Amino acid sequence: MFPIFQTSESMLAVMLCMVALAFWVQKFKVFKMLGPALFIIILGIILVNFRVVTGSCELYGTIQVYCIPISVSLYLLNVDFKKIVKMSRQPLLSIASAVCCVSLVAVVFGTLLAGKIDEGWKVAGMFVGTYTGGSSNLTAIATGLNASASTIAAANAADYVVGMPSLVLMFAAPTLMKSSKAFQKLWPYCFTEEELAGEGDHSELMATEEWSIKDIAILLAIATSVVAISTKLSGFFSADFASAGRILLISTLSILVAQIPAVRKLRGALNLGLFFGMLFLAVVGFSVDIRGFLGSAFYITIFCLCVILGSLLLHLTVTRLLKIRREYVLLGIVGAIADGTTAALVASGAKWKSLISIGLLMGIIGGVCGNYCGIAVAYLVRMLIGA
Repeated sequence: MFPIFQTSESMLAVMLCMVALAFWVQKFKVFKMLGPALFIIILGIILVNFRVVTGSCELYGTIQVYCIPISVSLYLLNVDFKKIVKMSRQPLLSIASAVCCVSLVAVVFGTLLAGKIDEGWKVAGMFVGTYTGGSSNLTAIATGLNASASTIAAANAADYVVGMPSLVLMFAAPTLMKSSKAFQKLWPYCFTEEELAGEGDHSELMATEEWSIKDIAILLAIATSVVAISTKLSGFFSADFASAGRILLISTLSILVAQIPAVRKLRGALNLGLFFGMLFLAVVGFSVDIRGFLGSAFYITIFCLCVILGSLLLHLTVTRLLKIRREYVLLGIVGAIADGTTAALVASGAKWKSLISIGLLMGIIGGVCGNYCGIAVAYLVRMLIGA
């Protein structure tokens, strides 16, 4: 009689219902704070440990093989290098500092702590991914490094426990910076109110997006083609590096294809990428034994706390020495910890209208760097600790 759902057909229905529920509950404040990614992992853990669903199913393997690579490709089909090149020097320096600081701190603490954590060197790379481009990079790097489901779930949980309070602070930061005379004296480099308000109309953030079936069909055709080509080429790598090399090839080819103007005009890539990523995270939840999960989550959370606090302090030191305007510094931090959309939301909430598009671009740059830096850091930590 138990598990209640065991066949591939029934599990597909369960997973699609879980994804739909994860998005639907975002209208409630408590679940919006939790986020759809962690919500679906926790729901999966509950269902499998209470024997509602099976922990082993043929469908899971198919989703693990295809969903994340397709998701990675779709996420990167909006990258526009022309806009990035046109950015001024300071925002580029800010996001570059954020990425470099996270990578350096992850190497340092990875060398100290990774040996004490199961798959610790992989966790180091995963945290670089999530703190340079958001949780989608964490999942992509975890897939490239063949991390276990327990490790992925624990890393996501640690990211929530440590990262969520950090993001709350980031949303409050504009007000705190404006009201603190001590901070203004310490960091006098900033925009004027007139510069922040900008001129003319600014596009509405998070506006309703219209899709067409043609756009969806073309996007899926492009993403699956990129995945197929990358998978074929990854066969030339060594067996130890093939999976990571596949993710890097998918990232590179997707970015190159995205430079075609007609591709960037296609609507729905980010939402489709999120959908495929959520299916994979449901499988992650189904694969976790709760006792092992709770044991590993504590140590990974300590590692996560060290990475985020260490990189934040280093980033603030570097950007202060470079005399970068504090608005750019904050958007660089948010774009790295979360993503471009969140950075734009911070700018919008602070009424920095002229910086909304800059926040989006800074997050995109972090996301592009994330997969490359995360995998590089993981293998560097592995070499340093002799794993």
